Amino acid sequence: MPENAVFVHHAGEIRYKFNESHPFNPKRLTLAIDLLRRMGALNDAQIAVPEPATDEQLLRIHRADYVRIVRALSVPEPAQADLDDAGRYGLDTEDTPCFPGMHDAAALIVGGSLLAAELVMSGKAGHAYHMAGGLHHALPGRGSGFCIYNDAAAAIAHIRKHWGARVMYIDTDVHHGDGVQWMFYSDPDIMTYSIHETGKYLFPGTGFVHERGEGEGYGRSVNMPVEPYTEDESWLECFRDTVRRAAESFRPDVIVSQHGCDAHAYDPLSHIHCSMSIYAEMPAVIHELAHQYADGRWIAVGGGGYDIWRVVPRAWSLVWLEMTDHPAAAATRKGGDGGRLPEDWIRAWQAESPVALPGTWLDDAESWTPIPRRDAIAEANRRTKELAVQFL
Repeated sequence: MPENAVFVHHAGEIRYKFNESHPFNPKRLTLAIDLLRRMGALNDAQIAVPEPATDEQLLRIHRADYVRIVRALSVPEPAQADLDDAGRYGLDTEDTPCFPGMHDAAALIVGGSLLAAELVMSGKAGHAYHMAGGLHHALPGRGSGFCIYNDAAAAIAHIRKHWGARVMYIDTDVHHGDGVQWMFYSDPDIMTYSIHETGKYLFPGTGFVHERGEGEGYGRSVNMPVEPYTEDESWLECFRDTVRRAAESFRPDVIVSQHGCDAHAYDPLSHIHCSMSIYAEMPAVIHELAHQYADGRWIAVGGGGYDIWRVVPRAWSLVWLEMTDHPAAAATRKGGDGGRLPEDWIRAWQAESPVALPGTWLDDAESWTPIPRRDAIAEANRRTKELAVQFL
C-alpha cells in the first residue's frame, strides 16, 4: 500500500451549524486546520475536496422518509406539516434542531467520509483523514446527539458494497458510538469497538459490555465503558488492552476510526478527567494496528469535542501528525510537554479565545488536583476491561 496520507476537506463543511449558542461549533475545524498549516504540516497538495453524498449513498444507511424530512426541514421556512413531523425524527430537540441548509451541509460531510474511504480502498492513499466527519449518533430514521446523517456508517457501507472488505470501526469519543453499532449489529464482517464514559451517567445511555452483537454478528460489538473521572493511565490501559485484543480476534482488512476528543478534563459535556496525552497515544495505537492487520489501510474521522480552543485543535491535529509520521507526533509520546505550538497560531487566535490558549502540545497534568478515589476508579475499569474482552 502507498504510505501517502490524504486530508479530505471542503470549505463548505463549516456550514454544519445548528445555531450560535449550540456547543457543536464548526469553528473548531478552522482552528485545527489553521494550526496544521501554521506549523507546516498541511498544504494544498495534500487536500482532497469531496462532493456531497447522493441520495443513493445516503439511502444505504438511512430510511427514505428520513432523508425526505431532513431535506424538507432544510429550507428557510419549512411547511407546518413538516415542522409537526420533526419530533418523530429527532429533529426538534435542543441537541439536534433543524436548521436552514441542514441537508446540504450534512450530505457534504457524508461525502467527505465516502471520499476518504474511496481513496484508501482504491489504493490511491494509504491513509485518509476527514476531520469534519464522525457524526456517529445518527440512526437510520432519526437524528440524535448533534448528528443528522451518519457519515462513518456511510463510509463503512460503501466499503462493504464495493470492496467486500472486513471493517473494524474504532470509536474513541467519550460518548458511545451507538449509531454505527446498531446499524451493523448483526453483520459478522464489521466489528464496532467503542471506548467511552459509561452510559450509566452519560448520553446516549448505551455501550455496555453486554452489547456484543446479535445473530451472525454476535461478538462483533466490543464496548469498553469507563467510570466517571477516569484519568490518563487507566483510560490508556483499558484502550490498549481491549482494542488490541479486538483487532487480533477480528483481523480487519481496513480500520475506520472516530476521534472525538471530549474525554478531556476541559470538555464541558462529560465527566472524564484525561489530558492531551491520550490523544497523542490513541492514534499511534490505531496506526500500528492498521499496519499490523490491514496492510496500512486507515480512514480517520473527527467527532465530538466541545472545548474548541484548548482541546480540539491539538487533539485533531495530532491524528494528522501521527498519520503522516510527523516528528511532533513522536515527540508527544516521549514525555515532557511535546514541544511548543506555533507562536503565530497563538497570536492569531488569543484575542478571540475566552480562555488562555495552550502553548504546548501536551498538558501539565501533574499539576492538576488528583482525583479522589483514583485507585478505586482504576480497579473498577480493570474489572470492566476483563468483561469487555472475555469472549474474544
